[in-house]
Amino acid sequence: MRTHTTRRLLGALAVLATLSLTTTACGADAPDAGAGSGGPKDVAAALEKGGKVTVWAWEPTLKKVAEDFEKKYPKVDIELVNAGTGDKQYTALQNAIAAGNGAPDVAQIEYYALGQFTAAKSVEDLFPYGAQKYGTSFTPGPWNAVSRGGGIFALPMDSGPMAFFYNKKVFDKHGIEVPTTWDEYVEAARTLHKADPKIFITNDTGDAGATTSLIWQAGGRPYYTDGTDVTVNFADKGTQKYTATWQKLLDEKLLAPVSSWSDAWYKGLADGSIATLSIGAWMPANLTSGVASASGDWRVAPLPQWEKGDKTSAENGGSSLAVPKAAKNKELAYAFTEFATTGAGASTRVAQGAFPAARADLESKAFLDAKFPYFGGQQANRIFAESARNVGENWSYLPFQVYANSVFNDTVGKAYVSSTQLDDGLKAWQDASVKYGNDQGFTVNK
Repeated sequence: MRTHTTRRLLGALAVLATLSLTTTACGADAPDAGAGSGGPKDVAAALEKGGKVTVWAWEPTLKKVAEDFEKKYPKVDIELVNAGTGDKQYTALQNAIAAGNGAPDVAQIEYYALGQFTAAKSVEDLFPYGAQKYGTSFTPGPWNAVSRGGGIFALPMDSGPMAFFYNKKVFDKHGIEVPTTWDEYVEAARTLHKADPKIFITNDTGDAGATTSLIWQAGGRPYYTDGTDVTVNFADKGTQKYTATWQKLLDEKLLAPVSSWSDAWYKGLADGSIATLSIGAWMPANLTSGVASASGDWRVAPLPQWEKGDKTSAENGGSSLAVPKAAKNKELAYAFTEFATTGAGASTRVAQGAFPAARADLESKAFLDAKFPYFGGQQANRIFAESARNVGENWSYLPFQVYANSVFNDTVGKAYVSSTQLDDGLKAWQDASVKYGNDQGFTVNK
C-alpha cells in the first residue's frame, strides 16, 4: 500500500466548483448476486484478476484497513491519497471529474456533501453491486444519508450521533446540575457566567453544521429534495424552537466568542472557561489528544431536550465512501468500500477510535462496556449508542449543501457580531440558498 499525505486543513468551507446536472456515462449495471448473474460475480472476478484502487480519504484509520485488504487480496494494490480535508478534497474531486481524468476509484465524502455529488450524477449507484443488503446493517441516520430516490450512492463509514460533553469539575464547583432540557441549559449558562464571568456554557461564533444539527434535533426539517425540486424553509416550528433558545444566549452574551478548533478553543476546554460541548460522538479522541490536561474533568451525558422527557437526538458529522462514476476499477472499488465499512474493516476502524455506523459494532458488548479513562472511567459508548438509536428521522441536506454552508457566515453569521436576529440571518441564508439553487438549474421553493 502506498500512502500520499498533504497537510490536514481545517477552516471555513470554500465554494465548490459548480456541479453539472447532466448525466455522465453509467458504470456497472449488473444485477444483485441474489438475482443470478452479474454484479457480485463481477466483483469476485475483479478481485481474482487484481489491479490498483486509488482511494482519496483523510481518515487515518483507513491505513490499517487498506493493509488488511491487501493481505486478503494480494493481487490488489490500494493507494491511499490525502487530497485535502473536506471541501479541499471535494474541489479537487470535482475538478478531476470535470477534466475527465485523475479521479479516484473511491472517495471519502461527508454526509452533508454527498447530495451535491449525487445530484450531479458523478457517483455510482451501488444498488446493482448488492449494497441494498446492508439496509438494516447501519443505523438510520447514516443509511438515510447515503440512500435517496431508490439508489444507494455510498456506504456509511462512520457516524456522529450527538451527546452532551460537560466539565464535571466546573459544574461541581458551581453547583450546576447537568441540564436535561435546553431551558435548563440556558439557566445553567446564566448561573455559570454570573458566578465567574470568565466561564461560558459553550463557544459559538456561527457554525452551519452545529446549527443544522440542533435544528434537526428540535424537529425542524428545512430541506426537502425530490429530484431537481428543492424546498428551503426555515420558518418551521422546529427551527423556531432552536432560534428562540439560541437568541437568548446571544442576547445575554453567554457564548464564548471563540471559534471551534482554534488554539483559544482548546485552551478554553482545558482550563474550564468553555464548560460544555454539544457535538458528535467522535469527539472523545479529539479531547484525549488535544485537551489531555483536562483528563478526568469531563463527562458525557445525553443531549438536552427541546421537550422535557423526550430522547430525540441528531447527527453531527460523519462520512461515507463513494465510488465516482469516473473510477477506472469500479468493481474493485466497491469491494474495498464494502470491506472498509462492514465486517472486519469496520471493526478495525472502531478499534482505532472511529465511531461506528454499523449496528454490529455499535451493539457489541466490547464496545458498550469500554471504559474511558478520560471521562473518569465512564462507559460513554452506552450514551452514544442510545443517541444513535434516537436520531430524528427524515432529515435531508440540500443537493448543494457545500455551497450553502460556505455562505453561512455571510448570512446567519451576522447574528453573532451585530444586532441581526437569528431568524433574520436564517432568512438571508434561505434566500441565498434559493438563488444559488435556481441558478444551478434546480427548481427551489421556499
